[in-house]
Amino acid sequence: MQSSSRPVPDVSVILPCAGHGTRFGSPYPKELHCLAPGVTVLDRSLEGVVELAKSGLGVRLVVVFGRHKLETVDYLARYSDTFQMVFVYQDESLGGGLDGAIRSALPMTQGPVALVLPDIVVGGADAPGKLLDALRQVKVAGWSVVAAEEGDRDTLRHMGALAVDEEGGVLTVGAATDKPADPSGFNAFWGMVAVAESEAHRLPDVVSAGTASPLAGAAVLMAEGIVNYNTPAG
Repeated sequence: MQSSSRPVPDVSVILPCAGHGTRFGSPYPKELHCLAPGVTVLDRSLEGVVELAKSGLGVRLVVVFGRHKLETVDYLARYSDTFQMVFVYQDESLGGGLDGAIRSALPMTQGPVALVLPDIVVGGADAPGKLLDALRQVKVAGWSVVAAEEGDRDTLRHMGALAVDEEGGVLTVGAATDKPADPSGFNAFWGMVAVAESEAHRLPDVVSAGTASPLAGAAVLMAEGIVNYNTPAG
């Protein structure tokens, strides 16, 4: 029997690309929307993952996709020399939403796991290093998030809302819920999540409705801004 030659990664990154992005309202996948010549939303969302590879870490990108996302699969070929990539179809028996995509990816992960969404872009001059910083935090806190301050209730209703607390200059998540009907009491939302390998099985609960979020107590790294491109085109 031949042994697998696939290297064991230092860190795994889940990239869920199976959504239809109906809110974005374009005839092409939202993550392939062009932001500048030769630069798509997907390129911007992967900047932190590229930085992980540049730091010397062995990175495995686990891409969850459906048949309608073959354009995205083809586009990702440009990263084949940057990090290891594994492609898995979303298993609908595990759920058709984002939580199901995460469950589909988890068996292919090893090491600490980060959740990066293809339609979320973290902004700021130090944005590419935020994911690396978040993964360093999980060694202490178990969970960490890259987040942005937000006071608009309508925005918080469509995001992973956080109540961020500060004590002694240290930021942590006091409470978290995904897309709250009542966003009062929340003051930020997350753009990326990192978790220790031992806790990765709870990652789907971060985006599951009616489930207690495991993000309470997570370390918080604030970004200058986070843009959600899964919004109506206009």
